[in-house]
Amino acid sequence: MAIRQTWGKERTVAGKRLVTYFLLGSTGDLSQQADIAAESQKYKDIIQKNFTDTYYNLTLKTVMGIEWIHRFCYQSSFVMKTDTDVFVNVFHLTELLLRKNRTSRFFTGFLKLHEYPIRRRRSKWYVSKEEYPGTTYPPFCSGTGYVLSTDVASQIYNVSESVLFIKLEDVFIGLCLAKLKIQLEELHSEQTFFPERITFSVSRFKKIVMCHGVEPSEQLSYWNHLVTENHGVL
Repeated sequence: MAIRQTWGKERTVAGKRLVTYFLLGSTGDLSQQADIAAESQKYKDIIQKNFTDTYYNLTLKTVMGIEWIHRFCYQSSFVMKTDTDVFVNVFHLTELLLRKNRTSRFFTGFLKLHEYPIRRRRSKWYVSKEEYPGTTYPPFCSGTGYVLSTDVASQIYNVSESVLFIKLEDVFIGLCLAKLKIQLEELHSEQTFFPERITFSVSRFKKIVMCHGVEPSEQLSYWNHLVTENHGVL
């Protein structure tokens, strides 16, 4: 609910309409599924498919979202994929995208250019040589939040079935981009995507696109402070 009440609320920024959708897998809890169905009926912003909703199924969830964009939201200009514990400054994001003036073959976020597979079995990000035999990953953006032009979403969907499946969603998207020969770009000369938690201040958050590790109560607090500074513009 915190996202719907804050940055995820449908609104117009600088003349551009912003809409948020929530991606879900299936739950084995019938009561919980009934709640999801009621919530979906009320808000009409939930996209759900029949796979178990776990961390290691994030690739399936992301491809589901990309397919939905490809089929039903192709008239949009940009897509942002992010997590529920992320705060997004939609005002600054819109400003930077308009300033960038790129609406095709564009992909940005927190760039990870020299990453390699972690072979330690106890690691959350463990990947076996059978799953990914390579010694380095192609460039990709942190899965905590990235932005792409909508044409890229369609291109990723079209090649996704021919790309080596890997459970790390952000790496999988990087593999798709490598196949498409689409290069990652910085959105701004200064860092604006923060895949970690950062200390809140209005002056700092006015100049970021996103940061990770934000609690629901903080979403509301940060947003209210930011909107107040923005002369109450919602």
